[in-house]
Amino acid sequence: MNADSLKPMRVYKINNKKDSLLLRTKSAYIKVNPKDVILQNFVKRLYVTVRDSISMGVGIAAPQVGILKNIIWVQRFDKENFPFEVYLNPKITKYSNKKQTYREGCLSIPNRTDTLNNRAYSITIEYNKMNGEHKKESIESFTSVIFQHEIDHLNGILYLDHLKKEISDLKN
Repeated sequence: MNADSLKPMRVYKINNKKDSLLLRTKSAYIKVNPKDVILQNFVKRLYVTVRDSISMGVGIAAPQVGILKNIIWVQRFDKENFPFEVYLNPKITKYSNKKQTYREGCLSIPNRTDTLNNRAYSITIEYNKMNGEHKKESIESFTSVIFQHEIDHLNGILYLDHLKKEISDLKN
């Protein structure tokens, strides 16, 4: 609340030791209260941060700005006009066996992108909306990659961890 809702926040980076430790920490469930002005302000600032000209990401998770709460913003490439939408307490309840390959980058990992081959093609998620409504939906293709990436952040996982797993799987 120490800045107005139009001011972007600092994005935590893995090349800073304190930031890196926080990025590796699991986030907490949040109690959804549509009248919570602190939550409303934070959600707006998180959106401004992902849309900031410095960031220009397709998704962001609260831990990336130092807040260990289960909140993400995702750009929905599977919807008309590719809107950004906020998700509270999102969790993946089902992964398809079918995999897909996409190049991923991360606002918290500067100047790097890598190709991952092990993201599920489709996922089923459950989440809360800002009004407290609980939803469930299935998501496919590139948008599902964004959800998997951002929900990983809520669990202290970076996409580099998947890359390491792919490399070790190839060696075995």
